Amino acid sequence: MKIMFVCTGNTCRSAMAEGLAKKEIVEKNLNIDVCSAGISAATGENASYNTIAVLKEYNVDMLFHKSTNILESKINDMDLILCMTNKHKQILISTYPNLKEKIYTLKEFCGFNTDSTDTDISDPWGYDINTYRLCCAEISFCIDKLIEKLIKEGRI
Repeated sequence: MKIMFVCTGNTCRSAMAEGLAKKEIVEKNLNIDVCSAGISAATGENASYNTIAVLKEYNVDMLFHKSTNILESKINDMDLILCMTNKHKQILISTYPNLKEKIYTLKEFCGFNTDSTDTDISDPWGYDINTYRLCCAEISFCIDKLIEKLIKEGRI
């Protein structure tokens, strides 16, 4: 299975999701490939300082993360595309209508609130490290639920 996490710049939320998912995949010895990309990302940017710092608290090293613009990604090869907001989801569906059945918000796919206003994970960019910690905790919870769901459904 191949999963892509998508946000705006691929330096905060989707990078966090990728790092946390990779850690859990290794710990559980699962056969999942994960990557991340950003709708407005400049390819080759590092993860934000606060993203690196917060993920270090989870024993996830993101020092070598490089952002990828969605247009330069392998989105067409993905089995599942998980967005951080409903806006990201709508942009991807309009850009890649052939992938519509594979595109969800992360929270939506995990079974959290179906109201589109409640399926967003807020962008911590520009805020203090505690905002990043809250964002990362929310994403970490979602990653746990994602892996549980995929295992329960027999997809991995």
